[in-house]
Amino acid sequence: MTMIIAEGLNIFLNIFLVFQQIVVIFARKLTNMIKSLQGITPKIGEGCFIAETAAVIGDVEMGKGCSIWYGAVLRGDVNRIRLGDRVNVQDGACVHTSLQTDLRIESNVTIGHNACVHSAHIESHVLIGMGATVLDGVHIDSGSVVAAGALVLGKTQIGPNELWGGVPAKFIKKLSSEAVNRIIEDGLRHYDYWCKVYLEEAATEAGDVRSSEITPNLNETQI
Repeated sequence: MTMIIAEGLNIFLNIFLVFQQIVVIFARKLTNMIKSLQGITPKIGEGCFIAETAAVIGDVEMGKGCSIWYGAVLRGDVNRIRLGDRVNVQDGACVHTSLQTDLRIESNVTIGHNACVHSAHIESHVLIGMGATVLDGVHIDSGSVVAAGALVLGKTQIGPNELWGGVPAKFIKKLSSEAVNRIIEDGLRHYDYWCKVYLEEAATEAGDVRSSEITPNLNETQI
């Protein structure tokens, strides 16, 4: 009798675990917000990770290897949003436009947690720090950094390899090529790694690859 009860409990547990995995997979599919609007569907490049609770809506196009993290919103309704390759938009960030001006983010750019970027043009190899706000008409040249919490007022022109910070944001100093590589490129490599990990985990959950094929190699990427 005891063996029968034990076998019954084991069968029940196995069924429950299978059901739990099915619920997780369906929840992921249902919460991922890649949404068409007025007949325009976002275009997602190869090797991009879109988190389950991120929202990518309307006239949005992104290149290869981008990552859009949890709670981030890219809302291409009143105007278009264009991202290059290897752009990471971190958790809670908002990317939006005005009716008059679109938004362009070139390749190799980091948008930090809870940042807001609105109708700006950001060139390649730029870091927008956590909680920073970048307003309409701002142009940021390559190699520049906007410090965490900064408020970059509309139509501000930030030159190449410059550090800006404060409220309102002001020029602080020029950045050396070594500093640009350390601050910007190291962060990009960090998110390259995690983008790959999350994509591979999602593929494993969907049964697309064997778990033995996706064991992260920490020696490949410095994080």
